[in-house]
Amino acid sequence: MKRAANRSPSPCHMQAEWEPHAATWLAWPHFKDDWPGKFEPIPWVYAEIIRHLARHERVELVVNDAEAERRAQKVLDRVNALSDNVCFHRWPTNRVWTRDSGCTFVNCSETEADGSSAGGKGSKRSRTGLTSAPRGVPGKTTGAKARSVGATYGTTEVVPFHKTVDGKSSNLAAISWRFNGWAKYSDYQHDEKLGARMAEAAGARIVQPTFKNERVVLEGGSIDVNGRGTLLTTEECLLSKVQQRNPTMTRKDYEQVFAEYLGISNVIWLGSGIAGDDTHGHVDDITRFVAPGTVASVVEANPDHPNYEPLRENLRRLRAAGDENGNELAIVELPMPAPVIFEGRRLPASYANFYIANGLVLVPVFNDANDRIALDVLADVFPDREVVGIYSGDLIWGFGALHCMTQQQPE
Repeated sequence: MKRAANRSPSPCHMQAEWEPHAATWLAWPHFKDDWPGKFEPIPWVYAEIIRHLARHERVELVVNDAEAERRAQKVLDRVNALSDNVCFHRWPTNRVWTRDSGCTFVNCSETEADGSSAGGKGSKRSRTGLTSAPRGVPGKTTGAKARSVGATYGTTEVVPFHKTVDGKSSNLAAISWRFNGWAKYSDYQHDEKLGARMAEAAGARIVQPTFKNERVVLEGGSIDVNGRGTLLTTEECLLSKVQQRNPTMTRKDYEQVFAEYLGISNVIWLGSGIAGDDTHGHVDDITRFVAPGTVASVVEANPDHPNYEPLRENLRRLRAAGDENGNELAIVELPMPAPVIFEGRRLPASYANFYIANGLVLVPVFNDANDRIALDVLADVFPDREVVGIYSGDLIWGFGALHCMTQQQPE
């Protein structure tokens, strides 16, 4: 029996990905330099993904402008993916990795959703008097400026204009992390605004976590949760000095932020991500929760492969860890595909980058002998969901796959 960390409960919590969704958010591909020489098939991959998703839940699709919407509709129509379940939002983006640039939706208690409960370290959250602009001007605000509260951990809070969704009271909040292009790219100014725009469209209250008066930088692909209080992340992504997101934050600081904003009481720190990962260690390429006490984790069979020892070390850490109640985790092993190399560069191909939707699990496949094994493993884990392979051999040239491009909005 392992002992879980003892942390203060939060009135808001991040739900597990397998819990019911109101929608999935995606952004239509347009930046050809993300797939140099291979952009042509990418819209068709997106269309296939949307075709499957729209059968099970609403798809909130971000397009750059009216012309981009027309092009997307044309592609979707040709593959029988255009339906009333696909809703378009005309907002410019730099890239399409919505998991990282978008907000993290959480559900809160009634008092927290109204902005009246305590928040921040040792301080109360105060309403700012801000209201979001009408939908024609998403992301803009009027009134007094939002202010940070709390000496160390705080929140810049924006109270949304819409307090109901479809006439019903909503306890939905959106954690709008700061996005800085993975601390690597300089062109992220449009993407940085995406989280707030998603929140406003969803009718969610916007919460912007801060640490020492600076907004916290975090990408959704760097964390994974079981919806019960346990979170997975990696030291390589959050604690390394390479592509350093928050230079002043320590392990304990991150754990406190996760506790206050995501309802996390137990953090499992893995070591490194996989070779070729442009994000420097995102956990959604290596280990994912598939049930409250079960993780699927990738393993490399070839001892000469650079992923072999790092993935073995991650397994050792998982076996030594426990869930939020101190119980040992069940570990399901997923194989890695054979190395995917294009123009001399190893790409971050991994079956762990799957996406769990309502009644559906989308899994990246690579025309590899291990595709069938990975699909069978996940079909056993999710017996009540369709498990569908999506060919991602071209998609992965953009250094991302199915989980990277999606962001769930819970009911």
